[in-house]
Amino acid sequence: MKVVLQRTKASSVSVEGEVIGQIDAGLTLLVGITHEDTSEDVKYIVDKIINLRIFEDANGKMNHSLLDVKGQVLSISQFTLYGDCKKGRRPNFMNAAKPDVAKELYDEFNHELSSKGIDVQTGEFGAMMEVSLINDGPVTLIVESLKKG
Repeated sequence: MKVVLQRTKASSVSVEGEVIGQIDAGLTLLVGITHEDTSEDVKYIVDKIINLRIFEDANGKMNHSLLDVKGQVLSISQFTLYGDCKKGRRPNFMNAAKPDVAKELYDEFNHELSSKGIDVQTGEFGAMMEVSLINDGPVTLIVESLKKG
């Protein structure tokens, strides 16, 4: 499992011109799932994300977590995170999980975040989406499952 997270001041996701998910301060997450991912990966990634100290304290130091600042999450499914661009000119997406498997784990991921007290907004799995955000910092990190990095 791979997540690109961006600390954001605000973000939203639209499908066919209609906003379907929107947050204020928090994290915008692009969530990629591969074939070997399990519930164990989901739990690891959620724990890592909600406890990462990437929000600034009163002294401008990154000492606070998403939980500490009561931030929100905008979660976007992103199979292209597993695109392989090593050969040719067109990415190969064979490392991305099949849609039925990916959707189940993506839904589990969002539920796990919610169960930790996080306000989670989402895009629409499998849809063409437009994501707008104001990156804060900018702070952008990649979090991966233990067995993959």
